[in-house]
Amino acid sequence: MNYAGIDIGSRTIEVVVVNNSGEIICNLQTDTGFDPITESLKLFCAVEEKGIKYKRIMATGYGRTLFEVAYTNIDPASKSNKLTLTDRCSTVTEIKAHARGVAAYFPNAAAILDIGGQDSKAIAINKNGRVKKFEMNDRCAAGTGKFLEIMARTLGFTIEEFGREALFAQNDIAINSMCTVFAESEVTSLIAKGSDRREIAKGLHISVMKRAVGMINRVRTEKEDFVVFTGGVAKNHCMVKLLSEKLGCDVLVPHNPQMIGALGAALIASEEG
Repeated sequence: MNYAGIDIGSRTIEVVVVNNSGEIICNLQTDTGFDPITESLKLFCAVEEKGIKYKRIMATGYGRTLFEVAYTNIDPASKSNKLTLTDRCSTVTEIKAHARGVAAYFPNAAAILDIGGQDSKAIAINKNGRVKKFEMNDRCAAGTGKFLEIMARTLGFTIEEFGREALFAQNDIAINSMCTVFAESEVTSLIAKGSDRREIAKGLHISVMKRAVGMINRVRTEKEDFVVFTGGVAKNHCMVKLLSEKLGCDVLVPHNPQMIGALGAALIASEEG
């Protein structure tokens, strides 16, 4: 029997299906767009088109509750319904889902940093993937993927170029504000003064890194051998390098850091049966 997990984030949506042994048999991703529920259901249609069935769905991410309600209210007899509906759809917090997903990849992990489009989380876990302590920033865009995306655009970089170009900076320029609005104004002023774009970019990365390190240090009880970095920002090589240097340990990134929440949700669904 198979089990599905879906992580509905502010920027992307991921679906992972695992079998009874916890092995991934399918994983799909799409942009969240303006209608995350429709995009989520499209992903499950794509899963079924592959001939894959599942006993249960576990949803996580900021859109998890909306998805549970929408899925539960789908009319099985509707001509527009293209899904073979399971009667078991439930939700789990992002914190628990990420803890379980990370434990599957890194059994000895003790600390997790997750930076997505809308929020950032630092999580301390035990050897069983259980959450010991966590801290979450979800009140503003400061220190999140959205902050970096806006700053990249202000500097004329794509999000893919942003981290790469920052690594070439010979120096870094201190950014005094983490508020997205004020930081954007500060960056615009620096550009007008002729400051090097790469150095501004590095300064922005350092400001996000310092915020993230503060969160990690507040949840962990000792200096671990490594910290696991998940979420879309984990694809940013400059952030990985800066975090590793400041924390004084390895920062490990899963093969697809954006799939960890959905994987954890699927594994929790399989363990609950």
